Amino acid sequence: MNVTLAVKQYISKMIESSGPGMKVLLMDKETTSIVSVVYTQSEILQKEVYLFERIDSQNRDNMKHLKAICFLRPTKENVEHLIQELRRPKYSVYFIYFSNVISKSEIKALAEADEQEVVAEVQEFYGDFIAVNPHLFSLNLQGVSRGRSWEPSVLPRVTQGLTSVLLALKKCPMIRYQLSSDMSKRLAESVKQIITKEYELFDFRKTEVPPLLLILDRSDDAITPLLNQWTYQAMVHELLGLNNNRIDLSRVPGISKDLREVVLSAENDEFYANNLYLNFGEIGTNIKNLMEDFQKKKPKDKQKLESISDMKAFVDNYPQFKKMSGTVSKHVTVVGELSRLVSERQLMEVSEVEQELACQNDHSSAQQNVRRLLQNPRLSETDAVRLVMLYALRYEKHSSSILPSLMEELSRKGVSERHRKMVQSVVEYGGKRVRGSELIAPTDAVAITKQFFKGLKGVENVYTQHQPLLHDTLDQLIKGRLKDSQFPYLGPSSLRDRPQDIIVFIIGGATYEEALTVYNLNRTMPGVRIVLGGTAIHNTKRDLNFIGYWITYLIFILCTHYYSKVWGQQDFDFFFFFF
Repeated sequence: MNVTLAVKQYISKMIESSGPGMKVLLMDKETTSIVSVVYTQSEILQKEVYLFERIDSQNRDNMKHLKAICFLRPTKENVEHLIQELRRPKYSVYFIYFSNVISKSEIKALAEADEQEVVAEVQEFYGDFIAVNPHLFSLNLQGVSRGRSWEPSVLPRVTQGLTSVLLALKKCPMIRYQLSSDMSKRLAESVKQIITKEYELFDFRKTEVPPLLLILDRSDDAITPLLNQWTYQAMVHELLGLNNNRIDLSRVPGISKDLREVVLSAENDEFYANNLYLNFGEIGTNIKNLMEDFQKKKPKDKQKLESISDMKAFVDNYPQFKKMSGTVSKHVTVVGELSRLVSERQLMEVSEVEQELACQNDHSSAQQNVRRLLQNPRLSETDAVRLVMLYALRYEKHSSSILPSLMEELSRKGVSERHRKMVQSVVEYGGKRVRGSELIAPTDAVAITKQFFKGLKGVENVYTQHQPLLHDTLDQLIKGRLKDSQFPYLGPSSLRDRPQDIIVFIIGGATYEEALTVYNLNRTMPGVRIVLGGTAIHNTKRDLNFIGYWITYLIFILCTHYYSKVWGQQDFDFFFFFF
């Protein structure tokens, strides 16, 4: 199961089906992201696609010498744009591909608009998601919930994205969901409804062991998105921000113009592909080796070009040197900036305390270390809030909790009221009352001993002690021990054999630490193939935005409850309209 390969094959097939000749690729905002993550512009140029346009652009010229390949989401807006396009076609012929199922009525509307008979093909190619890594996908959606319920407009989009993944991977799965989350159940039912309705699309060859879709909720593990990460891809996303494989480096001190935005893609960057999951120390060593290798292969300033063969050799090798030079410059810049931020924000010290909060059970030591860091003037506001959030989740019910005192420390430190409110909100969102699983380390003697030896076996250093809850969930699932009482099947059937193909989807977003867990399970569990997805890929900034959205909704609910009582229903309805 490889989501990157699935999307690449769809795009290749689109381009090949249009035949030889110059082409334009017409996309919308979302399909532009879907394509750009798996293909570079230079790769598509090699396939005779010389122009890239947005379907909603008003300034496109007539180019009758070009064939148009349209790759669009099946939204009402896109269908309307296409209808207008076909009434006044700018290109010679149109090959139309929708990223998901489109209704017969919309197909009919397009056919009626095609009075000049320029449409050669209309198909559904199910690439309605961002293929981040071969085993990781995202829907790039924020603000998916209203409290503990779906944002009404988002549930259909998530259902489309998830069913698109199933169709791309050619899987008709059994479905399990997290019982403690109503959102998980709603999504499971929505996906099942589409599978039943579009049963012909899901009529794949039966396998001995049916594939499994497991739907989880981020609220069951609110700790993982709050931790600093130390592998390359995860660090880049946490400290610099990865957006569709692009990094904005424009704020880096002394950055050159050509490095203000760089692309990190494992598909087209061998160094990045080889270092995705390595820790920061190893990356530093590998950057040094890359530099030394480049120095050895670099053409000398006064290279002799005395013969035709010398000149030919130089010309043949120059693109390789140029590409290698770009790779070296890019990664040296990125790793240099990561190193600067780690030092400036004292993240090694911060991370050590984070890991202690997430993995250990020593309240006395934890509260001393958190307080000590909060009194450090170099600690950033984000890191301060994150530490107090972790403390609040970890020692939520502890009899000697010093949370009020830590909140006062945040106030004295000048942390904004908005960020201070997030501490209580993260407990409301992912606290003990809400969680369906045991997130915090066990407290009975036998379990602690078991956890201790398990920890000794697999921990590389103090910065990577933590394992996300997803690791234990998948481990129990693969061993056939995942409790039906916590993760029931949708429908009467259940798996009797060890699952082989598992698609995991996390409502509220996945993390790169969880992606690393899936990567390692795929490597170490023969016969098991796992793909992970989420409504988004988290870093702390996105996590705080998510919690901020949660706060806004809580305030809204409290206001509506209060004013409906104070004003009466009629006046309240008037207030609600303006809110």
